[in-house]
Amino acid sequence: MPLDIVDLRSFYDSALGQVASRFIGRVIRARFASSIGQSILGVGYATAYLDLFRGEALRALAFMPAEQGVVNWPQSGLSASALVEPTMMPLPDSCIDRALVIHALEIAEHPRDLLDEIWRILTPGGRMIVVVPRRAGLWARLDTTPFGYGQPYSRSQLRELMRDALFSPTHWTEALYAPPFEGQIFLRSAALFESVGAKLALPGAGVTIVEATKQLYRPIGVRRIARPALPQLKPVIGARLPAPH
Repeated sequence: MPLDIVDLRSFYDSALGQVASRFIGRVIRARFASSIGQSILGVGYATAYLDLFRGEALRALAFMPAEQGVVNWPQSGLSASALVEPTMMPLPDSCIDRALVIHALEIAEHPRDLLDEIWRILTPGGRMIVVVPRRAGLWARLDTTPFGYGQPYSRSQLRELMRDALFSPTHWTEALYAPPFEGQIFLRSAALFESVGAKLALPGAGVTIVEATKQLYRPIGVRRIARPALPQLKPVIGARLPAPH
């Protein structure tokens, strides 16, 4: 089920959405510590996180799925957002250095095709960060936030999907240990939940965050060649040979 752009924007404007963007953004910024001279693409709804790189990236683009809708980004200056078909992005091969995929993979009708397209547009050795709802987390079980929609993933499912799309995961982490409730008590204690949960690696995180690099080769499996069996020829007794000319 696609997420509506209005609901996404409303969530990130809320107090709970700001808490979520702060904790997820902290991880993203730590992995993409510097984007100077880099081209970065956000796929899905990534504008809350692309703002982290606007001041230093060579260019930053926000591509949003056609089923979801699009908002203008950034709010000032020339627009860098577009409504696209995620499996057929209007970009040439190997033109993006870094990709940020959030609110996209879990609602994609064909997630493998989406990753294949991102592989196509990434430069050799390009890096990608994917944020998806964690299957065992509380955030995926409630539809009061955008993380409660679509297909949540376990780590093993995400690893297999990455491998099939020729990405090599290089870093795994989790975020959103605080429960997805908007009460003041929960919002005020969110930082404590996040700190304790991350330090002790507690099992209640809401999202899985994986960084992966583009593989530069396509593995070739060993094929077993089955040769067709030749028909057995039986001698025919008394058969007449053709007369020589």
